[in-house]
Amino acid sequence: MLIDRRRVKRLAIVSVLFLAVMLALVIVLVWQPHVSRPDHREKPRVEEREEERARMVLEQIAARDVRDARVLDAMRDVPRHFFVPEKYASSAYSDRPLPIGKGQTISQPFIVAFMTELLDVEPGDRILEIGTGSGYQAAVLAELTPFVYTIEIIEELGEQAAARLEELGYETVEVKIDDGYFGWEEHAPYDGIIVTCAAGHIPPPLLEQLKPGGRMAIPVGGVYEVQYLVLVTKDEEGRIRSQTLLPVRFVPMTGKAQG
Repeated sequence: MLIDRRRVKRLAIVSVLFLAVMLALVIVLVWQPHVSRPDHREKPRVEEREEERARMVLEQIAARDVRDARVLDAMRDVPRHFFVPEKYASSAYSDRPLPIGKGQTISQPFIVAFMTELLDVEPGDRILEIGTGSGYQAAVLAELTPFVYTIEIIEELGEQAAARLEELGYETVEVKIDDGYFGWEEHAPYDGIIVTCAAGHIPPPLLEQLKPGGRMAIPVGGVYEVQYLVLVTKDEEGRIRSQTLLPVRFVPMTGKAQG
């Protein structure tokens, strides 16, 4: 009888341990913090015009000292010609901005790559974009992290961009139609913020939503002023520093930014 009791006790202990391990596995598989969710999706890949993209990266971007290998790969992989109106598709990989309608433009490839590199994006970072436009910049960012949130104030452009991103397989990008001046507090704080329209000043809500240790790339300057691309950083104590980098030309930020 003593042996039987010991066996029963051992079996009970083993059963409890087994159940504990299974419960832990269930918790790990089912409950995952959003920021640590891995990106298991297959990135969209388009072979069409890939030689043009490779030449664009070599001659327009790498030649101007953009060195981040992941950014260069993203610029090679995203099919820019799907993000411009059909009548401009033949010029999609030229070294210039292009009209996308509603008075807006898609930035030249070098500026897209340069601003992306400034953010120093790591896998799993949360990135906020102000000014979705055609969705091209958001697609480039989505090659680096699945957590991309982008705001477009022009409803038609925002809806078109959201549909385009989903159709091309960039379904992790979240698009919101709103005034980007106020950011997107629901998903803050952000490791990086990229602004693709020029404001006369840096919107305070964006500074507030930038994570300590985060970086923001934003063109600053009024409609009739010289604009400069500015890199804003926030240290771990919340102190803000800014660095003026180079003159640029962006469409103006509308909404609250214009009063």
